[in-house]
Amino acid sequence: MARFKGNRDSAGSTTAEGEASAECMKVGQALVDGNHLSAENLATALGLANGDLLQFVDLVMGRFGVGRTELAIAVSQATGVQAVDTKGITIADEIKGVLDEKVVRAHCAVAVAAEGNTLMVLCADPSPSRRSAVEAAAGRPVKFFVSDPATVRTFIDQVYRADADIDRLVQTFDVEDEQAKMAALAAEAAGDDQAPVVQLVNRIVSQALRDRASDIHIEPLDEKLRIRYRIDGHLVEAFNLPVGVHAALTSRLKIMSGMNIVEKRRPQDGQFSTVVDGKEVDVRVASVATVFGEKIVMRILDKSRSMIGLSELGFPRETYLHYSKMIHSPFGMVICAGPTGAGKTTTLYASLLEVNSAGKNITTVEDPVEYVFPGINQIQTNDQAGLTFATGLKAILRQDPDVILVGEIRDADTARIAVQSALTGHLVLSSLHGTDSVAALHRFLDMGIEAFLIASSVVGVIGQRLLRRICDSCKEPYSPGADELAVFRQHSGGSEKSVFYRGAGCNFCAGTGYRDRIGVYELLRITPELRRLIVGWATTEELRRLAVAQGMRTMLREAMSLVEADVTTIPEVVRTLFAS
Repeated sequence: MARFKGNRDSAGSTTAEGEASAECMKVGQALVDGNHLSAENLATALGLANGDLLQFVDLVMGRFGVGRTELAIAVSQATGVQAVDTKGITIADEIKGVLDEKVVRAHCAVAVAAEGNTLMVLCADPSPSRRSAVEAAAGRPVKFFVSDPATVRTFIDQVYRADADIDRLVQTFDVEDEQAKMAALAAEAAGDDQAPVVQLVNRIVSQALRDRASDIHIEPLDEKLRIRYRIDGHLVEAFNLPVGVHAALTSRLKIMSGMNIVEKRRPQDGQFSTVVDGKEVDVRVASVATVFGEKIVMRILDKSRSMIGLSELGFPRETYLHYSKMIHSPFGMVICAGPTGAGKTTTLYASLLEVNSAGKNITTVEDPVEYVFPGINQIQTNDQAGLTFATGLKAILRQDPDVILVGEIRDADTARIAVQSALTGHLVLSSLHGTDSVAALHRFLDMGIEAFLIASSVVGVIGQRLLRRICDSCKEPYSPGADELAVFRQHSGGSEKSVFYRGAGCNFCAGTGYRDRIGVYELLRITPELRRLIVGWATTEELRRLAVAQGMRTMLREAMSLVEADVTTIPEVVRTLFAS
């Protein structure tokens, strides 16, 4: 590959391992000089990294938001190892797997090409000790090039796929005799880690986590078992399995999740924990009977993911200031509204982090408790024990609370107790399924809560959605069609923007043109004028018109401002939000 021809790296193998700390400092200083990292954050990262350059680059990129390109250039300058543009790299089949996966993952280095007998290796940390380990594993001359850790790990996950040998595992399920099949299942369920069905489940979950999936869908169809992953809000077909695998796979997941394997008609819920690539992961499992058999959906909760603060969610500054003021109110109700998968739980947890202090008694009632907070009392609902949102909320009120979080308001009883809690001097945070902030108020009315109680208790409603971000590795200008331009001009507040961007599709974004998501929000503040309309049973449209007149920026308007800032695309906004 021509792009790998360049100057020999000047960081010779004679560099002492003790210079790793100095390399961290050099990289950090280059980032500070380029205004990509503050001196305070550099000191924090240096302290946490303990002289490990790989840990250091992970910290400054993941925790302090340094850009991938800027980081790769800084590492190259500090170590003398050439940085390369990875956009067009395609790894040939004969190169895949030439290095042992354990070595590759431990040192964040992957072979991407070969020139004669020399192996071209892309790495995030070209420290002498890591280079020596990779060279020993290769058993041949190696030439190193630098990239950022996220890009290198993306290549690693493409090359070393957890689902690579699924076909081999599946062949062991081809048992025609039903009794033999059940006997095999019983042996596998007994806890044999090498049993085919156990390995199959491990590979399905591992690959989902590597692909950044939030959910796994296991769907029996007429002639196949379809496995799909939800990545950045989109369902992507991962692979298909023979229908004969379905019974064993379903039973294995039910056993792991503490569900009844005999019951096949009634919907069931459960959960299990596992470790994937050194990360502890919680998996929520739900089953439901379809015409072709039980469908299983698994929600993946990565416990190693750090809690996101309110200031990191992507709120526009004015929205952040108003919302922060709301959640610091001594009493009242703040509602987070949106459909399933819109990031409501993340916003509520960020809000709890913001208000959490030693002087407050904060208690939550959730189904399920997704992430555990230090210093916060979290209650898990349990229908069999009679602990529902409504009964849990009643119990919390006898626990001298200051702040109450209700995971979700699903019924009239929960809504009524939550409203009464807000009226009696407590701050109540909750989520509600609704299309936008104004529609959420009408959901309360639909539940039978009196209009004057809603007007008195609700302080504000934040509506939200998640939009996919344009992949920054393959961002390119393009000319949108007439329909796209018309939508943008109509909802962008008269913007004259002429150059638009989209993702062309590359290795980093798996060819989609998008990677990761950003929240888009609208904040409805309940003003005295809005209260009068609510008490008068005003329509959704009347409430929205007054809110906009009083300064509320709608989600659609906020989304178009993200298009204007080249963060997302017009088609993505239309797909997620558009209402004519």
